[in-house]
Amino acid sequence: MEHSFVMQCIADPKPSARRYPTVEKRAKVFNGTSYVPIPEDGPFLKSLLFELRLLDEDRDFMESRDSCSRINKTSVYGLKVGGEELWPVVAFLKNGIVYACVPLVEQTLSPRPALISISAISQGFELLFGIQDFLYSSQKIDTELNTKLSQLPDLLLQACPFGTLLDANLQNSLDSISFASVTHPQKQPAWKAGTYKGKPQVSIAITEKVKSMQYDKQDIADTWQVVGTVTCKCDLEGIMPNVTISLSLPTNGSPLQDILVHPCVTSLDSAILTSSSIDAMDDSAFSGPYKFPFTPPLESFNLCYYTSQVPVPPILGFYQMKEEEVQLKITVNLKLHESVKNNFKFCEAHIPFYNRGPITHVEYKVSFGQLEVFREKSLLIWIIGQKFPKSMEISLSGTVTFGAKSHEKQPFDHICIGGTAYLKLHFRILDYTLTGCYADQHSVQVFASGKPKISTHRKLISSDYYIWNSKAPAPVTYGSLLL
Repeated sequence: MEHSFVMQCIADPKPSARRYPTVEKRAKVFNGTSYVPIPEDGPFLKSLLFELRLLDEDRDFMESRDSCSRINKTSVYGLKVGGEELWPVVAFLKNGIVYACVPLVEQTLSPRPALISISAISQGFELLFGIQDFLYSSQKIDTELNTKLSQLPDLLLQACPFGTLLDANLQNSLDSISFASVTHPQKQPAWKAGTYKGKPQVSIAITEKVKSMQYDKQDIADTWQVVGTVTCKCDLEGIMPNVTISLSLPTNGSPLQDILVHPCVTSLDSAILTSSSIDAMDDSAFSGPYKFPFTPPLESFNLCYYTSQVPVPPILGFYQMKEEEVQLKITVNLKLHESVKNNFKFCEAHIPFYNRGPITHVEYKVSFGQLEVFREKSLLIWIIGQKFPKSMEISLSGTVTFGAKSHEKQPFDHICIGGTAYLKLHFRILDYTLTGCYADQHSVQVFASGKPKISTHRKLISSDYYIWNSKAPAPVTYGSLLL
């Protein structure tokens, strides 16, 4: 590992950093003429926050960073430093803290090698996830977090001496300084840098994100899709503990498809692997239980991903925007499907007007919830709350008047006029999944010392849930929103 650091917050970025000069010397040898030195923490941090779009002054669209050709799905970035690009940089934001490291690439960087061929990237993720788990395990107050941050430099000396990762579980290093010298009679796998010591527990979380494009038009079909992620954290003693988790569906549940599993999964039923969303749905589709036997890594990990073709979207919507001189007349109708759990953590409808001046006047009638007006942002937020009424239907209508537009602060956006005007729903439902998928804690099998505590959680989250203006011609359907 060539360089790693953790910063405490975005507002006051004072990074806790650790550099490894011996690894940087090796990088010069391996990378040759393509070697880019790591800058000081200040410039490195500024470039990283810019790339992650975490600086207030850099949130406008920039071709070099925000174009479609730069879509990043891997959390691996290239940072502009001194006219050159530092790559690869592993970085992600979690709980208000940015975690980052620069892995060692043991070859030239030109041409750029494939990520899968760089083993240090996997180790970099393992280290950062280990730091994340250490900082937030049993953390209740800020003073505990500050204490753990102060312990990081000493723990990294034990867990990652000279830049070589030995143990991603920093709690082990804290409990036993001599842990690195301990030998095990059973062979330690190369991908698992250490072992866990403590109270055994297994945590399983199922998160489903529902995406939707609704037009309310006869010539264009509405689309929706569910994408699920099963995340696990297994704190189990022993070098190679074995766990089997079963995902189940209710009688009327929607079968899981396009299932992708973590490399630690040891075997799978062929019916799981062959279930695809490309095939037409029929009664013979495999509906579980979906069993995943695996040997867990130390850090939190995504056990599997899946998609599902649910019969209807959870909320059906209608949005109409009509321009009348200097005013806009809007009408919104929303209906919660009767099969969906009517108990939200939050539910909001955002109606943006980016291509106009600030809102000067709003007259409206709302059947449920309340409307908040963000005048300078030209945005309406309809706060629906935690429940729909018994009728499951709500409506909003009104007129919006705008002032003069400031061209400096409000750049023109082609996505929010006429047929591309939209309403976006934001909601979250706890202890619920749209497919009905759940993990029965009594069916979890653990082959390790001690009886673990097993906890399961579920939630449904909206993601790219758009209702387009039905008054104008249908906008272009952006297929990437439903991938």
